[in-house]
Amino acid sequence: MTLVDGFGRSFHYLRLSVEDACNLRCAYCLPHGYHKTESDSALSVAEIGRLTRAFAQLGFWKIRLTGGEPTVRQDIVDIAAAVSLTPGVRKVALSTNGYRLGSLAADLKAAGISAVNVSVDSLDRARFAELTGKDCLDDVLAGIDRSLDLGLETKINAVLMKGLNDNEFSRFVELARDRPLGVRFIELMPVADNMDFFAERHLKAEALISWLSENGWTERARRDGDGPARAFHKDGYRGAVGVIAPYAKDFCASCNRLRVTSRGRLRLCLFSEGDHDLRKFLSDDTSSLALQERVKDLLGLKEVSHHLPEGILGNTKHFAMMGG
Repeated sequence: MTLVDGFGRSFHYLRLSVEDACNLRCAYCLPHGYHKTESDSALSVAEIGRLTRAFAQLGFWKIRLTGGEPTVRQDIVDIAAAVSLTPGVRKVALSTNGYRLGSLAADLKAAGISAVNVSVDSLDRARFAELTGKDCLDDVLAGIDRSLDLGLETKINAVLMKGLNDNEFSRFVELARDRPLGVRFIELMPVADNMDFFAERHLKAEALISWLSENGWTERARRDGDGPARAFHKDGYRGAVGVIAPYAKDFCASCNRLRVTSRGRLRLCLFSEGDHDLRKFLSDDTSSLALQERVKDLLGLKEVSHHLPEGILGNTKHFAMMGG
């Protein structure tokens, strides 16, 4: 089965938040640290297993575990195993700040994780500490090295910020010269809690795309299962560079993913005005068909695009609510 929306887009990629807490205080996300706002608990391993099975039966074969910070959960390896053992799931990925990655990478791989995306917004130790509230760059980079050594598909995510890391393009790109490492730059996006920061630090992704073109990088065609990044390659580099540009024309035309929050609510878009409860279908194994019918019905509400250029941001207060 393949779900197709009213605009002809096929969906097979689920971004599943397993925890909205985070142990860092990134300047564009949680500058004052995490403060719990949800009264109920995050989905249990059993609930996550039921949710994943239902989505897999709808044709979703790629699952990304996100946060907040997913490794805040002590049962993250159990979660990874439950998801990866689901019939129909072919790829399980993890997005993380990398703080615990060095110690967890081997267990995560054994549990079925095949790819990790690690947030690294600066390669300067002092600037990294300033941006995240924690002096842990060395630990994060060690976790990336460990993931590569284990053969995990490994990518770095860096949010573009004017005057903070835009002078590090070449330094980031050089990480991809000798290792099969993906380096991805993400255009800063606004949410309710970061509007002043966004106004001061927003840098359009076109600046980086121009820089890549001028330095001999060429764009490759999209592949099955790709997310929203445009990928660039260059002779002499084992890795690749990606650019995620949410303000670009037709950015949403290739959308292939849905999102579920850590409390079991479906979000049709990162910038949706609301979400839709699925948790009521996860208490036992008898409601899978009802959950699937609900998802099919809700997909009809998905819009052709977000409305960021018009300044409409949805109801996401900060990115830890949904993992981007």
